[in-house]
Amino acid sequence: MKKLTLSLLALVIHTVCQAQHFDVIPLGIYGGEQEDNLSAYLVGAPEENSFLSLDAGTVNTGIRKAIEFKSLSGTEEDILKNQIKGYFISHGHLDHLAGLIINSPADSKKNIFAIPPVIQILQNHYFITDTWINFADQGQKPILGKYHYNELQTGTEIPVEQTSLFLTGYELSHVNPYKSSAALVRYDNHYLLYLGDTGADRIEKSNQLEQLWKNIAPLIKKGQLNTILIEVSFPNSQPEHLLFGHLTPKLLVEELNQLKEKTGQKDLKNLHIVVTHRKPTKDNPEIIKKELLENNPLQVQYIFPEQGKKISLP
Repeated sequence: MKKLTLSLLALVIHTVCQAQHFDVIPLGIYGGEQEDNLSAYLVGAPEENSFLSLDAGTVNTGIRKAIEFKSLSGTEEDILKNQIKGYFISHGHLDHLAGLIINSPADSKKNIFAIPPVIQILQNHYFITDTWINFADQGQKPILGKYHYNELQTGTEIPVEQTSLFLTGYELSHVNPYKSSAALVRYDNHYLLYLGDTGADRIEKSNQLEQLWKNIAPLIKKGQLNTILIEVSFPNSQPEHLLFGHLTPKLLVEELNQLKEKTGQKDLKNLHIVVTHRKPTKDNPEIIKKELLENNPLQVQYIFPEQGKKISLP
């Protein structure tokens, strides 16, 4: 009887440890060229059907793909208007926000979360009469007021309305001094980290990733954060002076080693790395995948997303 009780206890502990805390649905996975498959990831608490979109390069095509794979349920209109509750926009490049702009006439009222320089780009260059029209609630007149800007201040957590999620923003460097950003998403006491485009600190001559690693290391050590979505745009053959603020497999490992210095290696063995923003030129995506899998000294768990296919994350 005692052995049975201990076995049941062990099973319960294992089940709790493996519990699913986030659903991630890629609406778009690439970093250019394929306009129907650009950076956008829905994140939500399991079974809630309410999502924050982490970037919005491709929206409508991604929704259709997700319906096809049964990752989302409902009509395209219902998902766009009612299930996506807001957008985090990491930076102002089109492959991260074109879907938001194009679909804005068909969308419903919701929030845009971004650091101040990104909001300025949206106000000054996209939501203006010369390029589209102002669907937001600040900026050039006429102001349609469909989207509300929520400025993210580094390290300050705010709620994502109509979801169980909370969001904290951190600045990144994407060809210094141009700013990109990362989103630390919390559900209950569990976290997921999403990075927009970023260069390595060594190449960017910045310390933005070092500061980010410093902030998230305690969460990794406590087992509260075990998923990072991070870009690897080019294979290792890309010259460092032609990276334009992006990572290669070699540079990702270099940065993960910096994170390891703050956590210890054993804490990284349970870390899931979702590889985003691979440039789809020729066979680059497969080369990047091969280089990451063949040089994995920290033994992290790499995930290579597919458009429309749900990723269930612990």
